Amino acid sequence: MTHPHQTPALALGIDDAARVIGVARSMLYEIVARGEIESFKLGRRRLILVKNLDAYINRVAKENTR
Repeated sequence: MTHPHQTPALALGIDDAARVIGVARSMLYEIVARGEIESFKLGRRRLILVKNLDAYINRVAKENTR
């Protein structure tokens, strides 16, 4: 449930990011390993900026438009 004053996330962990873009976490790890989405580590967690996820999805959608 979203609270009215809740700040949107700036970055997501791999599990949440994979869910948001609709791929398995293993697929997202492959995408990150190929350098198609930038990620970074904060402590033990690997995070992806939401803006990078958005840019990736827009780029893939544009490349695969019929």
